[in-house]
Amino acid sequence: MSELISARTRVCGLLGYPVEHSFSPAMHNAAFRHLGLDFVYLAFPVHPERLEEAVAGVRALHLAGVNVTVPHKEKVIPYLDELTDGARLAGAVNTIVHREGHLVGHNTDGAGFVRFLTADAGFNPAGKRVLVLGAGGAARAVAVHLALAGVEQVLVANRTPSRAVELAALIHDQTPARACAVPWPSDVLPGEVDLIVQTTPLGMHPRVDACPDFPFHRLRPEQVVVDLVYNPPRTLFMELAARSGARVYNGLGMLLYQGVLAFELWTGERAPVEVMRRALPF
Repeated sequence: MSELISARTRVCGLLGYPVEHSFSPAMHNAAFRHLGLDFVYLAFPVHPERLEEAVAGVRALHLAGVNVTVPHKEKVIPYLDELTDGARLAGAVNTIVHREGHLVGHNTDGAGFVRFLTADAGFNPAGKRVLVLGAGGAARAVAVHLALAGVEQVLVANRTPSRAVELAALIHDQTPARACAVPWPSDVLPGEVDLIVQTTPLGMHPRVDACPDFPFHRLRPEQVVVDLVYNPPRTLFMELAARSGARVYNGLGMLLYQGVLAFELWTGERAPVEVMRRALPF
């Protein structure tokens, strides 16, 4: 972000409702300042009934692009011109890139999760087996992008089995990966996979004492366990997994790298990852 906003300043932003809690303005504006880019990032509270108008405003005001957060990630799709494969399969868009009136929807949530794994966790998904706990929007984004990144198999466990079956069928039918639904909890499967991703909100502030039912005794020291919750920074799920020797991570990496990828899509510049990381409050 330049010291002086001018008529040449490019605008990026966030469409959501509400948006006051978002960390994205601090993260992106810190990156713009660090690189001396003439960009600014703003948060726009968009009521669900005004979403179509807001997307039209991205075109009309020539914004460089926007992030999209709840409750708009799925509902924004009909107003876009194009979707990446990842966004189409995930059924959700969290980043829109504007190029000369053409709006392209991306899902940098799932792609950012994969980048976090390789960049920060030292985990290459190619050829690995993954267990995903949950079958909501976050689970779908993560599972789709892991499948596109080359995992061998995705196992989906959810308390409502039909949702696990639906997500596994999507992965199995439309990506190169094999996938199937598995019971939750399973006393055997955790020891057979390389990566476990906890995508439910259990354990999130203020219910920090909540934890998914899980056979932690089946974990192995070389396994990677990620809980997408990041407030608190160390959930009860993470603590119990760590006691079993697994390498544990929270969801801050996904939050960071979804922003990193959006930044790079809008600006064409390599994102200053550590600057953006320091702008996060946890």
